[in-house]
Amino acid sequence: MTTPKAREEAVLEAVRERRELVNDAIPEELPIQRPERLYEASRYLLDAGGKRLRPTVLLATAEALADVEPLTTDYRTFPTLTGEPIDLMDAAVSVEVIQSFTLIHDDIMDDDDLRRGVPAVHREYDLETAILAGDTLYSKAFEIMLETGADPSRMVDALDVLATTCTKICEGQALDVTFEERDAIVPEEYLEMVEQKTAVLYAASACLPAILQGADQETIDALYGYGLDIGRAFQIQDDVLDLTVPSDKLGKQRGSDLVEEKQTLITVHARDQGVAIEDLVDTEDVDAVTEAEIDDAVAELEAAGSIDYANTTARDLVDQGKRRLEVLPNNEARELLCQLADYLIERGY
Repeated sequence: MTTPKAREEAVLEAVRERRELVNDAIPEELPIQRPERLYEASRYLLDAGGKRLRPTVLLATAEALADVEPLTTDYRTFPTLTGEPIDLMDAAVSVEVIQSFTLIHDDIMDDDDLRRGVPAVHREYDLETAILAGDTLYSKAFEIMLETGADPSRMVDALDVLATTCTKICEGQALDVTFEERDAIVPEEYLEMVEQKTAVLYAASACLPAILQGADQETIDALYGYGLDIGRAFQIQDDVLDLTVPSDKLGKQRGSDLVEEKQTLITVHARDQGVAIEDLVDTEDVDAVTEAEIDDAVAELEAAGSIDYANTTARDLVDQGKRRLEVLPNNEARELLCQLADYLIERGY
């Protein structure tokens, strides 16, 4: 039986192969131009790295739909289901540009210092430039998507999905902010928030190639559902990793969600089990929180069954998402999409 580690290595290799192609395309689609400081700031996080998971979902979905062997077809002249070629790489870059726009604004709102191992854009440049860089990326994403050369009616549908996605991301972020002011929420509210804040961009990445290639509505809807499912699972896994992975491997303080009193599926469940979340760690002096305190808090959350609950919920979502892929031909690219879904909840172990 293939181990989670072996599956992770296989998925990361597939992601790496597509990431390199996307990385090569980003300077072509988003060149440094006047005013140089604005475009340097806009490119800053894109050039800093990232796994490019969302573009990978988009490219793999297109490969599965076209029933072609992965990485053998030029994404710049990718076949549609009706024959005419489209520039699928533009679509892949577009969703990654949207992702970068959200990260810049998220770091501003949270006043974070680091992103992808480098200073956040508002730290490296300044607040005003960072806001403008995020806004520029938002608008550029639509310009880049327009360059795919798809049938006009399909292009309108694709732009509609992209615009709706951006709106939902903002709505999800707004919900997340309001949750910080509430003592308790229910699991359904949390799942709605992460669906809008995180999962909708995975959903767009999965369904956009179907729209651009001319697939039927049933296929488009199924792929959108796949993206929503794995995107929610991805965020739940982040909640688990925040508590279970050592700080040096995590790249930030373990248990930071607890220290910052963020609402997660774990804390929502634990509160329902009678756990006093506010008493698990001392949030008055966040810099003084020790690993021992986090260990004790995690032990209490485990005893309440809350971490198991989060793991089970994420697994159920991934299994549901993979079943939605039955609308695709049974080929290597579809299998990659299944493996990628598993990776999203197995990473970090």
